[in-house]
Amino acid sequence: MRSRRLSPRAYQRITLLALLALVFIIVTGAAVRLTGSGLGCSDWPTCESNRLIAPAEYHAMVEFINRTITGLVSVVVIVAVLGSLVRTPRRRDLTWLSLGLVAGVVGQIVLGGLTVLFELRPPFVIGHFVLSMVLVWNAFVLHHRAGHDGRPGLPLVPPRIRQLGRALVVLASIAVITGTVVTGTGPHGGDEKVSRLPYDITIVARIHSGTVWLFLALSVVTLVSLRRNGTAAIVDRRAKLLVAAIVMQGAIGYIQYFTGVPPLLVLLHVAGSVVVWLAVLAFDLDLTAHSVERAEDPVLVP
Repeated sequence: MRSRRLSPRAYQRITLLALLALVFIIVTGAAVRLTGSGLGCSDWPTCESNRLIAPAEYHAMVEFINRTITGLVSVVVIVAVLGSLVRTPRRRDLTWLSLGLVAGVVGQIVLGGLTVLFELRPPFVIGHFVLSMVLVWNAFVLHHRAGHDGRPGLPLVPPRIRQLGRALVVLASIAVITGTVVTGTGPHGGDEKVSRLPYDITIVARIHSGTVWLFLALSVVTLVSLRRNGTAAIVDRRAKLLVAAIVMQGAIGYIQYFTGVPPLLVLLHVAGSVVVWLAVLAFDLDLTAHSVERAEDPVLVP
């Protein structure tokens, strides 16, 4: 008997597919809310109490298609777990990270069901999005670690810069959370009858904006510090991309606010939040250099 084994490069491709799938489901989930289709399927796990498949109606089909995409994401995540078990050499850290994706997706499915059953109440929607971003973090770390040999890396920057990298991740997290509060207070709840958070939209938007400005300021300070002291090309590039992503995201945020939050700009803002999240994670992780693990791709062994 011969069993299939995956090389490190092949497995990293699988983890990239899992990451892209998790990013995609965030965007499609936002599209469901922005089209007012959040309660297109008013039951869970069925679309309606007496039917599994959605009727041929716009809102029902939008919500049902998003649920179907969730099923496809689940398959990709399972493939990532199985791939970690047949990867050569097998590594425990990759297996645990891939299992983290499974736990997260299961949590998303349950939380998504509760969100529907509680008629899109903002706290459930916020929790659903925050968990999605945690899943993206998990998938990104898995993809990053799958590209090296798992041994301790060599720091490319002084400890102070590494501390700034962690602080940037924390600020990005706060910006994401305050952004969800703005969304929960704003007009796009997924259905016309959905309750909204009882806050002043101007105040929560200013709080969110303040966290983003602080995030941008610290990113610029970090970039300037790197430029003055000299650093590896990849670190410098990651810092520039992070600053550019924050500026672009901030611009979209202000434009959507002053134009009455049109759905298309809101969708771009959601996608931009994921881009910024990935950019800050990439910057933090690439402050340390690791050896690349190489092998034939793929191989068959007895």
